[in-house]
Amino acid sequence: MHDWVFLFPGQGSQYVGMGLEFYENYSEVRELFSQASEILQMDVPKLCFEGPEEVLVLTENVQPAITVVNLACFTVMQLHEIYPTVAAGHSLGEYSALYAAGVLDLKDVVELVRLRGALMHEASREEPGAMAAIMDLDQGKVSDICEECGVEIANLNCPEQIIITGPIGPIDRAVALSEGAGAKKCMKLNVSGPWHSRCMSVAREKFEPFVRKCTFREPQIPVINNVDALPLQSAGQVADKLIDQICHPVLWQQSVERLIADGHKCFVEVGPKKVLRGLMRRINRSVKVLNVEDAASLASFLQANQ
Repeated sequence: MHDWVFLFPGQGSQYVGMGLEFYENYSEVRELFSQASEILQMDVPKLCFEGPEEVLVLTENVQPAITVVNLACFTVMQLHEIYPTVAAGHSLGEYSALYAAGVLDLKDVVELVRLRGALMHEASREEPGAMAAIMDLDQGKVSDICEECGVEIANLNCPEQIIITGPIGPIDRAVALSEGAGAKKCMKLNVSGPWHSRCMSVAREKFEPFVRKCTFREPQIPVINNVDALPLQSAGQVADKLIDQICHPVLWQQSVERLIADGHKCFVEVGPKKVLRGLMRRINRSVKVLNVEDAASLASFLQANQ
């Protein structure tokens, strides 16, 4: 048995069919999907299992969909008596981490992420933008290029991967400058808006009053937040962090390094795909990292936990 850090993925980890095996095999997961569908007044199973992909990937759909699948995977872990000692989530995934820590209940979680997605989509239509991955270029150099071009860092994912965000033209210029500066690879991302940038300030302003109305409970386990890569100390901190996160870079590498520095050695990505598992291997190969998203990955995890 190990002490596990639960990592929850965010937007970009979706695929049609995610969560289906757990839905078919666990009545508790079917109940979770049913409750989420009732709260949101949307057919969450159909969205997750049938798509179609062009509907699933819409920001206002994919944020609740991934969150419910994350919570389904978390539910299955609980049913196998596997509980986190600490949690973290990548951007959207932070809401799942807060649920796992007992800070938010199901109703508030799914309503917040549905609203978050809708407001981000609305903001991206008012201020269209783009994002790009910059591979193997010094963070200081990327920061200088961002400042020169009028764009921002959205995600510090791992030493070799920094995501930049901002208006389309300036992002194209920043990509060209990054390639000229020696970046190993630069790739524009298939996203519908400039997430984690000042272009989202309207979304942030509209989101704030809804977050303030939520009831936040004291964390039952530490949650490392994206904004400053530190553990949340109290329920009173949560609203500010969730509000700030919309326009603030996701400090994922720093969050993981903080967890490792605190002595954690066993990590499991709880949710669709293996994006965070892959990033972990680029941050520190000395720790154990697994994932749970379906029957096969669950079986592998349970065997490793013996």
